[in-house]
Amino acid sequence: MAANEAAGGTAAGEIVSTAARPKRVRTGCLTCRERHLKCDEGLPECQNCRKSSRACKRGVRLNFIDTQVKNPPITPPTQEWDIAFQDESREIASEYRGGLGRYAALSQEVEEVPETKDEALYQFSSGVMNTPTLAPQQLPSLQQSLPTENIESYPAAPQRRPDNSREQHIHSADNTDSTFASQTLPPPPMTNYNNTKQTLTPPSEDRGPLDSPEELLFMQVFVEEVGLWMDSLDPYKHFSRLLPFDSLREPMLLNAFLACGARHLSLVNPAYHEDKALHYYDDATTRLLEALQNPNRDTVICATTAVILNVYEIMSERPLQRMNHIAGARALIKECRWTAKSSGVGAACFWINVGMELLSCIRFNWQVAWDPDLWGVDMDFSREIDYGREEGWTYRLMYIVAKIANFRSSVPRQAESTQHAEQVRLQTRFNEWNRLKEWIDSWNNASPRTLRPMGYLYPHQTSSKSAFPEVWLIKRTSIVARMFYHTGMCLLAQTHPVLSTRTPEMHDLQQSHAHDLCGIVAHNKDRGVASVAIRSLAIAAECLVSRREQEEVLEIFDRIQKETGWRTGFLHKELKEKWGWNNEEQYQQQQHQNMSAPMLPLQTFQYQTSNLPPAPPPPSLKP
Repeated sequence: MAANEAAGGTAAGEIVSTAARPKRVRTGCLTCRERHLKCDEGLPECQNCRKSSRACKRGVRLNFIDTQVKNPPITPPTQEWDIAFQDESREIASEYRGGLGRYAALSQEVEEVPETKDEALYQFSSGVMNTPTLAPQQLPSLQQSLPTENIESYPAAPQRRPDNSREQHIHSADNTDSTFASQTLPPPPMTNYNNTKQTLTPPSEDRGPLDSPEELLFMQVFVEEVGLWMDSLDPYKHFSRLLPFDSLREPMLLNAFLACGARHLSLVNPAYHEDKALHYYDDATTRLLEALQNPNRDTVICATTAVILNVYEIMSERPLQRMNHIAGARALIKECRWTAKSSGVGAACFWINVGMELLSCIRFNWQVAWDPDLWGVDMDFSREIDYGREEGWTYRLMYIVAKIANFRSSVPRQAESTQHAEQVRLQTRFNEWNRLKEWIDSWNNASPRTLRPMGYLYPHQTSSKSAFPEVWLIKRTSIVARMFYHTGMCLLAQTHPVLSTRTPEMHDLQQSHAHDLCGIVAHNKDRGVASVAIRSLAIAAECLVSRREQEEVLEIFDRIQKETGWRTGFLHKELKEKWGWNNEEQYQQQQHQNMSAPMLPLQTFQYQTSNLPPAPPPPSLKP
């Protein structure tokens, strides 16, 4: 009897406990679910959201943790019945955010494919590399829903800007001369940008050749000037040879090309104003922002356009907008799953975006946002790369320089709280510095002979009256690689954890590579390396101590701006401050003393201008 009562009491307690337990809400708001709170399901706003002044989000959301699509099992055929498997999961997943993005494209094989093979989805043409003649290539339309995460760098699509909104973008342009400035160009036609009929053809219409003189001129400028340096690391020259043809049916891409061409022309020819460039830039940006709101967007077109618009920002010297476009292009490139292992247009966009980000981080002493270890670069120097494909070795060097840039930006600002902790940190950074130094030395020793100078003349051996040696490199990618190499060595000399730059070892290392880098730029006539040359030359110029060498560097910057339109005026001010040129009165007195001193013969003067005799180049740099 007592046992029955006890059993009955226990059962009653369980019923009461179960009844008292709060029921799980199934129709609550998404905001409470994200905050892990119980929602009272109040309408139009629940009590939790009303108290915290949050948006009460409603709807149904499924979390797709993992999705695997496999071929159905093989079913033996029979005469009595037939079986057909119908997969409706793709249609169901398309109704939810991020659902369809985990499925492979319909044109792909549904079998498991390595991630690097997904690049085939984004190729503009499967036979471009082996085709000797250039045919109009077609950009594939990726009609699939891709994940929209990580696109926070771009705001919501705005309305098209009125004509007067462009005033905030106007930048002054110096009157410089270049290839286009020396030519007789037609006067810029008057254009009414408020006329909506002047917008480019819609995406569905496959237009023919460019029939507008203005558009044709701007595209020519892009191909011959801007695309020249964008393809400096691309053996297949996508930006100057292939993508212009694809832009004929993609207005967003075409406007981005025309914006860069018009911007370059406004920088080198005072007869052209930035208004035309801003018109195409605003149109391309608006189309890009609108496309980003479309879950079925063609991400290849969006990523390529974002990369080109980033070039426009660099030409306009707007660092904030530049980093925004770099971040946006980086997110789209990741969405396309483009890495260092990609090929075709994916590789072209990946490396130009990484290169621009690396140069910006070197200038502002920032961390490279895209971790170099996630690039997918093959750093096995024992693995041979096809002869004549120096780009692969240049990519490896860019990885090393990115690691050096991150090491430089992480220099501690304050000492540790204890002496032991400070010693541990110092030893850690010293080991990291040695590892980076051995890495870049190994690259230099293992790189092919075509990446090294074909000729090397000391200043006293030339008749150019230059204070720097004449370093002759044949291929454009070799020039870029050597400039990155010397830049990395200069940065290492400046960031040694123990030794100061005033020590003989670091001073000689810094001066040797700074002189060689200046020698490459001073005697180089290839406009296609201007972007890398400007940033690398600025790093090397900070190491110079001779007034004559410093003045020659400023002249080199002026020549680059005159020939390419790249803004270098800000570097004059920065370098003069680093060199201590602010006291012009002291400089005038020094010049007067130099003028009163006995003159030396030209050859002797050229050889003795530096405080130290010119350091010979490393053995690997000599011809």
